[in-house]
Amino acid sequence: MPIKINIKKLPKSEVQIEGELSAEDFETYFPRALAKLGENIEISGFRKGKAPENILLANIGEMKVLEEAAELALSDSYPKILEENKLDAIGRPEISILKLARKNPLGFKIKTAVLPEVKLPDYKKIAGETVADEAKGAKDVEVTDQEIEDTILDIRKSRGPKINIKDSVPRQATDGQKEEKEEEKPTASENLPEFNDEFVRSLGPFKDVGDFKTKLRQNIKLEKENQKREKVRLKIMENIMQKTEVDIPEILRQAELQKIIYRMQSDISAMGLKFEDYLAHIKKTREELEKDFLPEAEKKAKLSLILHKIAEMEKIVPDEKEVADEVAHILEHYKDADPERARMHAENVLSNEKIFQFLEKQ
Repeated sequence: MPIKINIKKLPKSEVQIEGELSAEDFETYFPRALAKLGENIEISGFRKGKAPENILLANIGEMKVLEEAAELALSDSYPKILEENKLDAIGRPEISILKLARKNPLGFKIKTAVLPEVKLPDYKKIAGETVADEAKGAKDVEVTDQEIEDTILDIRKSRGPKINIKDSVPRQATDGQKEEKEEEKPTASENLPEFNDEFVRSLGPFKDVGDFKTKLRQNIKLEKENQKREKVRLKIMENIMQKTEVDIPEILRQAELQKIIYRMQSDISAMGLKFEDYLAHIKKTREELEKDFLPEAEKKAKLSLILHKIAEMEKIVPDEKEVADEVAHILEHYKDADPERARMHAENVLSNEKIFQFLEKQ
Protein backbone atom coordinates (compact mmCIF):
# COMPACT_ATOMS: atom_id res chain seq x y z
CA MET A 1 0.00 0.00 0.00
CA PRO A 2 1.39 3.45 -0.94
CA ILE A 3 2.46 5.62 1.96
CA LYS A 4 0.29 8.70 2.53
CA ILE A 5 2.57 11.73 2.53
CA ASN A 6 2.44 15.48 2.28
CA ILE A 7 5.51 17.39 1.08
CA LYS A 8 6.04 21.02 2.08
CA LYS A 9 8.82 23.21 0.72
CA LEU A 10 10.84 25.09 3.32
CA PRO A 11 13.39 27.94 3.01
CA LYS A 12 17.07 27.24 2.17
CA SER A 13 16.18 24.39 -0.17
CA GLU A 14 14.73 22.09 2.49
CA VAL A 15 11.55 20.03 2.41
CA GLN A 16 9.31 18.60 5.11
CA ILE A 17 7.75 15.19 4.47
CA GLU A 18 4.86 14.30 6.76
CA GLY A 19 3.06 11.01 6.41
CA GLU A 20 1.74 7.72 7.71
CA LEU A 21 2.59 4.10 7.11
CA SER A 22 -0.53 1.96 7.37
CA ALA A 23 -1.08 -0.13 10.51
CA GLU A 24 -1.01 -3.29 8.39
CA ASP A 25 2.36 -2.46 6.79
CA PHE A 26 3.87 -1.22 10.03
CA GLU A 27 2.87 -4.43 11.83
CA THR A 28 5.04 -6.48 9.44
CA TYR A 29 8.12 -4.81 10.94
CA PHE A 30 7.28 -5.77 14.55
CA PRO A 31 8.50 -9.41 14.42
CA ARG A 32 11.61 -8.30 12.49
CA ALA A 33 12.41 -5.71 15.15
CA LEU A 34 11.80 -8.21 17.95
CA ALA A 35 14.09 -10.77 16.32
CA LYS A 36 16.83 -8.19 15.77
CA LEU A 37 16.74 -6.95 19.37
CA GLY A 38 16.62 -10.52 20.68
CA GLU A 39 19.74 -11.67 18.82
CA ASN A 40 22.10 -10.70 21.63
CA ILE A 41 19.85 -11.06 24.66
CA GLU A 42 20.69 -13.88 27.07
CA ILE A 43 17.66 -15.37 28.83
CA SER A 44 18.04 -18.12 31.40
CA GLY A 45 16.97 -21.50 30.04
CA PHE A 46 17.31 -20.53 26.37
CA ARG A 47 20.18 -20.31 23.90
CA LYS A 48 21.03 -16.80 22.73
CA GLY A 49 18.53 -15.70 20.07
CA LYS A 50 16.34 -18.81 20.53
CA ALA A 51 13.85 -17.62 23.15
CA PRO A 52 10.12 -17.57 22.14
CA GLU A 53 8.67 -14.22 21.02
CA ASN A 54 6.50 -13.77 24.10
CA ILE A 55 9.49 -14.31 26.39
CA LEU A 56 11.62 -11.89 24.33
CA LEU A 57 8.87 -9.27 24.36
CA ALA A 58 8.49 -9.53 28.11
CA ASN A 59 12.24 -8.98 28.58
CA ILE A 60 12.70 -6.22 26.00
CA GLY A 61 9.49 -4.23 26.36
CA GLU A 62 6.93 -3.37 23.67
CA MET A 63 7.92 0.30 23.30
CA LYS A 64 11.55 -0.53 22.60
CA VAL A 65 10.45 -3.00 19.92
CA LEU A 66 8.10 -0.41 18.38
CA GLU A 67 10.94 2.12 18.22
CA GLU A 68 13.15 -0.43 16.45
CA ALA A 69 10.29 -1.32 14.09
CA ALA A 70 9.80 2.36 13.25
CA GLU A 71 13.50 2.70 12.44
CA LEU A 72 13.41 -0.36 10.18
CA ALA A 73 10.22 0.81 8.44
CA LEU A 74 11.53 4.30 7.72
CA SER A 75 14.91 2.93 6.57
CA ASP A 76 12.98 1.00 3.92
CA SER A 77 10.42 3.69 3.13
CA TYR A 78 12.57 6.84 2.98
CA PRO A 79 14.49 5.92 -0.22
CA LYS A 80 11.20 4.94 -1.89
CA ILE A 81 9.61 8.27 -0.93
CA LEU A 82 12.57 10.14 -2.43
CA GLU A 83 12.49 8.10 -5.64
CA GLU A 84 8.72 8.30 -6.15
CA ASN A 85 8.66 12.06 -5.56
CA LYS A 86 11.90 12.76 -7.47
CA LEU A 87 13.60 14.39 -4.49
CA ASP A 88 17.40 14.72 -4.64
CA ALA A 89 18.04 14.65 -0.90
CA ILE A 90 21.44 15.61 0.51
CA GLY A 91 22.78 15.08 3.99
CA ARG A 92 21.26 13.23 6.92
CA PRO A 93 17.48 13.65 7.37
CA GLU A 94 15.89 14.79 10.64
CA ILE A 95 13.21 12.24 11.53
CA SER A 96 10.47 12.72 14.12
CA ILE A 97 7.95 10.04 15.12
CA LEU A 98 4.47 11.53 15.54
CA LYS A 99 2.44 8.38 16.24
CA LEU A 100 3.80 5.10 17.60
CA ALA A 101 1.49 2.36 18.90
CA ARG A 102 0.83 -1.32 18.25
CA LYS A 103 -1.84 -2.06 15.60
CA ASN A 104 -1.83 1.62 14.53
CA PRO A 105 -0.40 3.56 11.59
CA LEU A 106 3.14 4.89 12.02
CA GLY A 107 3.03 8.69 11.89
CA PHE A 108 6.28 10.47 10.99
CA LYS A 109 7.79 13.77 9.89
CA ILE A 110 11.06 14.06 7.97
CA LYS A 111 12.99 17.24 7.25
CA THR A 112 15.81 17.09 4.73
CA ALA A 113 17.82 19.32 2.43
CA VAL A 114 17.47 18.74 -1.30
CA LEU A 115 19.48 19.80 -4.30
CA PRO A 116 18.04 23.19 -5.23
CA GLU A 117 16.76 24.32 -8.59
CA VAL A 118 19.62 25.99 -10.42
CA LYS A 119 18.51 28.63 -12.95
CA LEU A 120 21.48 28.98 -15.28
CA PRO A 121 21.99 31.85 -17.71
CA ASP A 122 23.21 31.22 -21.28
CA TYR A 123 26.49 29.78 -20.01
CA LYS A 124 27.73 28.86 -23.49
CA LYS A 125 27.39 32.44 -24.69
CA ILE A 126 28.97 33.81 -21.50
CA ALA A 127 31.90 31.40 -21.82
CA GLY A 128 32.46 32.30 -25.46
CA GLU A 129 32.35 36.03 -24.79
CA THR A 130 34.68 35.69 -21.80
CA VAL A 131 37.25 33.69 -23.76
CA ALA A 132 37.10 36.25 -26.58
CA ASP A 133 37.49 39.19 -24.18
CA GLU A 134 40.45 37.60 -22.42
CA ALA A 135 42.10 36.85 -25.77
CA LYS A 136 42.01 40.50 -26.85
CA GLY A 137 45.47 41.97 -26.56
CA ALA A 138 46.77 38.82 -24.88
CA LYS A 139 50.42 38.11 -25.60
CA ASP A 140 51.99 34.75 -26.23
CA VAL A 141 53.52 33.21 -23.13
CA GLU A 142 57.25 33.87 -23.02
CA VAL A 143 60.01 33.05 -20.57
CA THR A 144 62.78 35.61 -20.16
CA ASP A 145 66.43 34.83 -19.50
CA GLN A 146 66.12 36.75 -16.24
CA GLU A 147 63.35 34.40 -15.06
CA ILE A 148 65.62 31.45 -15.84
CA GLU A 149 68.50 32.98 -13.85
CA ASP A 150 66.25 33.91 -10.92
CA THR A 151 64.88 30.36 -10.73
CA ILE A 152 68.38 28.89 -10.88
CA LEU A 153 69.47 31.19 -8.04
CA ASP A 154 66.48 30.05 -5.95
CA ILE A 155 67.42 26.41 -6.58
CA ARG A 156 71.05 27.06 -5.59
CA LYS A 157 69.89 28.80 -2.40
CA SER A 158 67.65 25.85 -1.53
CA ARG A 159 70.64 23.48 -1.92
CA GLY A 160 73.10 25.76 -0.16
CA PRO A 161 74.04 25.72 3.54
CA LYS A 162 71.60 27.22 6.01
CA ILE A 163 73.12 30.53 7.11
CA ASN A 164 72.16 32.03 10.43
CA ILE A 165 72.68 35.69 11.13
CA LYS A 166 75.18 35.85 13.98
CA ASP A 167 76.83 38.48 16.04
CA SER A 168 80.32 39.47 15.01
CA VAL A 169 83.18 40.02 17.44
CA PRO A 170 82.46 43.30 19.23
CA ARG A 171 84.52 46.09 17.72
CA GLN A 172 86.73 48.12 20.00
CA ALA A 173 84.99 51.08 21.55
CA THR A 174 86.56 54.42 20.72
CA ASP A 175 86.19 57.93 22.02
CA GLY A 176 84.31 56.70 25.06
CA GLN A 177 81.61 54.97 22.98
CA LYS A 178 80.16 51.67 24.15
CA GLU A 179 80.99 48.48 22.30
CA GLU A 180 78.41 47.55 19.67
CA LYS A 181 77.57 44.27 18.00
CA GLU A 182 77.22 44.12 14.23
CA GLU A 183 75.15 41.66 12.23
CA GLU A 184 76.81 40.06 9.24
CA LYS A 185 74.56 39.10 6.33
CA PRO A 186 76.14 37.13 3.50
CA THR A 187 75.52 38.29 -0.05
CA ALA A 188 73.10 36.22 -2.15
CA SER A 189 75.87 34.39 -3.97
CA GLU A 190 78.02 33.54 -0.94
CA ASN A 191 78.43 29.88 0.02
CA LEU A 192 76.12 28.64 -2.75
CA PRO A 193 76.90 25.51 -4.76
CA GLU A 194 78.44 26.16 -8.16
CA PHE A 195 75.98 25.89 -11.03
CA ASN A 196 77.61 23.33 -13.32
CA ASP A 197 76.94 19.99 -15.03
CA GLU A 198 77.57 18.04 -11.85
CA PHE A 199 75.11 20.19 -9.89
CA VAL A 200 72.24 19.84 -12.40
CA ARG A 201 72.74 16.08 -12.60
CA SER A 202 72.23 15.94 -8.83
CA LEU A 203 68.80 17.52 -9.37
CA GLY A 204 67.46 14.89 -11.76
CA PRO A 205 67.87 13.26 -15.18
CA PHE A 206 69.67 16.18 -16.87
CA LYS A 207 72.63 15.77 -19.24
CA ASP A 208 74.25 19.11 -18.59
CA VAL A 209 73.59 22.80 -17.87
CA GLY A 210 72.22 23.39 -21.37
CA ASP A 211 69.76 20.51 -21.09
CA PHE A 212 68.67 21.72 -17.65
CA LYS A 213 68.01 25.28 -18.87
CA THR A 214 66.02 24.01 -21.86
CA LYS A 215 63.75 21.88 -19.67
CA LEU A 216 63.49 24.60 -17.04
CA ARG A 217 62.31 27.05 -19.69
CA GLN A 218 59.71 24.51 -20.85
CA ASN A 219 58.46 23.96 -17.29
CA ILE A 220 58.20 27.67 -16.52
CA LYS A 221 56.33 28.23 -19.78
CA LEU A 222 53.95 25.37 -18.97
CA GLU A 223 53.31 26.81 -15.51
CA LYS A 224 52.61 30.25 -17.00
CA GLU A 225 50.20 28.74 -19.53
CA ASN A 226 48.40 26.89 -16.75
CA GLN A 227 48.11 30.10 -14.73
CA LYS A 228 46.76 31.91 -17.78
CA ARG A 229 44.20 29.16 -18.41
CA GLU A 230 43.13 29.14 -14.73
CA LYS A 231 42.64 32.90 -14.89
CA VAL A 232 40.32 32.54 -17.90
CA ARG A 233 38.42 29.68 -16.26
CA LEU A 234 37.96 31.69 -13.09
CA LYS A 235 36.62 34.63 -15.09
CA ILE A 236 34.19 32.37 -16.97
CA MET A 237 32.75 30.99 -13.74
CA GLU A 238 32.56 34.40 -12.09
CA ASN A 239 30.52 35.71 -15.03
CA ILE A 240 28.23 32.66 -14.99
CA MET A 241 27.79 32.83 -11.19
CA GLN A 242 26.77 36.49 -11.35
CA LYS A 243 23.75 35.59 -13.48
CA THR A 244 22.82 32.27 -11.85
CA GLU A 245 19.83 32.04 -9.52
CA VAL A 246 20.02 29.36 -6.82
CA ASP A 247 18.94 28.96 -3.19
CA ILE A 248 22.00 27.38 -1.57
CA PRO A 249 21.18 24.73 1.08
CA GLU A 250 22.68 25.47 4.47
CA ILE A 251 24.15 21.97 4.64
CA LEU A 252 26.27 22.62 1.51
CA ARG A 253 27.36 26.02 2.80
CA GLN A 254 28.45 24.47 6.09
CA ALA A 255 30.18 21.54 4.36
CA GLU A 256 32.32 23.92 2.28
CA LEU A 257 33.02 26.04 5.36
CA GLN A 258 34.31 23.04 7.31
CA LYS A 259 36.55 22.08 4.38
CA ILE A 260 38.13 25.55 4.48
CA ILE A 261 38.68 25.39 8.24
CA TYR A 262 40.04 21.83 8.04
CA ARG A 263 42.58 22.82 5.37
CA MET A 264 43.63 25.79 7.48
CA GLN A 265 44.08 23.58 10.55
CA SER A 266 46.18 21.13 8.50
CA ASP A 267 48.41 23.91 7.17
CA ILE A 268 48.92 25.36 10.65
CA SER A 269 49.65 21.92 12.09
CA ALA A 270 52.20 21.29 9.31
CA MET A 271 54.06 24.38 10.52
CA GLY A 272 54.28 22.89 14.00
CA LEU A 273 51.67 25.21 15.50
CA LYS A 274 48.46 24.59 17.40
CA PHE A 275 45.22 25.88 15.92
CA GLU A 276 44.20 27.27 19.32
CA ASP A 277 47.45 29.26 19.50
CA TYR A 278 46.85 30.61 16.00
CA LEU A 279 43.36 31.78 17.00
CA ALA A 280 44.81 33.46 20.08
CA HIS A 281 47.44 35.18 17.92
CA ILE A 282 44.85 36.65 15.51
CA LYS A 283 42.56 37.40 18.48
CA LYS A 284 39.54 35.53 17.09
CA THR A 285 37.35 32.65 18.16
CA ARG A 286 36.60 29.74 15.86
CA GLU A 287 33.06 31.09 15.42
CA GLU A 288 34.40 34.49 14.32
CA LEU A 289 36.80 32.83 11.89
CA GLU A 290 33.98 30.75 10.40
CA LYS A 291 31.91 33.90 9.98
CA ASP A 292 34.79 35.51 8.06
CA PHE A 293 35.02 32.56 5.67
CA LEU A 294 31.27 32.07 5.19
CA PRO A 295 31.11 34.19 1.96
CA GLU A 296 33.93 32.11 0.44
CA ALA A 297 32.16 28.88 1.49
CA GLU A 298 28.92 30.08 -0.10
CA LYS A 299 30.77 30.91 -3.31
CA LYS A 300 32.33 27.44 -3.42
CA ALA A 301 28.95 25.80 -2.80
CA LYS A 302 27.37 27.83 -5.59
CA LEU A 303 30.19 26.94 -7.97
CA SER A 304 29.76 23.24 -7.16
CA LEU A 305 26.01 23.40 -7.88
CA ILE A 306 26.59 25.21 -11.18
CA LEU A 307 29.18 22.69 -12.36
CA HIS A 308 26.87 19.81 -11.36
CA LYS A 309 23.99 21.37 -13.33
CA ILE A 310 26.09 22.01 -16.46
CA ALA A 311 27.40 18.42 -16.36
CA GLU A 312 23.82 17.17 -16.08
CA MET A 313 22.54 19.31 -18.96
CA GLU A 314 25.47 18.55 -21.28
CA LYS A 315 25.66 14.89 -20.19
CA ILE A 316 29.33 15.28 -19.27
CA VAL A 317 30.79 12.28 -17.43
CA PRO A 318 34.43 11.36 -16.78
CA ASP A 319 36.04 8.48 -18.65
CA GLU A 320 35.93 5.31 -16.54
CA LYS A 321 39.54 4.37 -17.31
CA GLU A 322 40.74 7.85 -16.34
CA VAL A 323 38.82 7.57 -13.06
CA ALA A 324 40.35 4.17 -12.31
CA ASP A 325 43.85 5.46 -13.09
CA GLU A 326 43.37 8.51 -10.87
CA VAL A 327 42.03 6.39 -8.00
CA ALA A 328 45.04 4.08 -8.30
CA HIS A 329 47.34 7.12 -8.23
CA ILE A 330 45.65 8.48 -5.08
CA LEU A 331 45.78 5.15 -3.25
CA GLU A 332 49.42 4.69 -4.19
CA HIS A 333 50.43 8.02 -2.65
CA TYR A 334 47.95 7.99 0.25
CA LYS A 335 47.95 4.49 1.71
CA ASP A 336 45.26 5.26 4.31
CA ALA A 337 42.83 6.85 1.84
CA ASP A 338 39.31 5.43 1.66
CA PRO A 339 38.82 3.91 -1.84
CA GLU A 340 35.22 5.12 -2.12
CA ARG A 341 36.12 8.69 -1.16
CA ALA A 342 39.10 8.55 -3.52
CA ARG A 343 36.79 7.53 -6.33
CA MET A 344 34.34 10.36 -5.57
CA HIS A 345 37.23 12.83 -5.56
CA ALA A 346 38.58 11.48 -8.86
CA GLU A 347 35.18 11.61 -10.55
CA ASN A 348 34.63 15.18 -9.34
CA VAL A 349 38.06 16.45 -10.49
CA LEU A 350 37.91 14.77 -13.90
CA SER A 351 34.29 15.81 -14.48
CA ASN A 352 35.09 19.45 -13.65
CA GLU A 353 38.06 19.38 -16.03
CA LYS A 354 35.79 18.17 -18.85
CA ILE A 355 33.26 20.89 -18.05
CA PHE A 356 35.91 23.62 -18.24
CA GLN A 357 37.26 22.21 -21.49
CA PHE A 358 33.72 22.26 -22.87
CA LEU A 359 33.20 25.90 -21.84
CA GLU A 360 36.58 27.00 -23.23
CA LYS A 361 35.59 25.74 -26.69
CA GLN A 362 32.43 27.83 -26.89
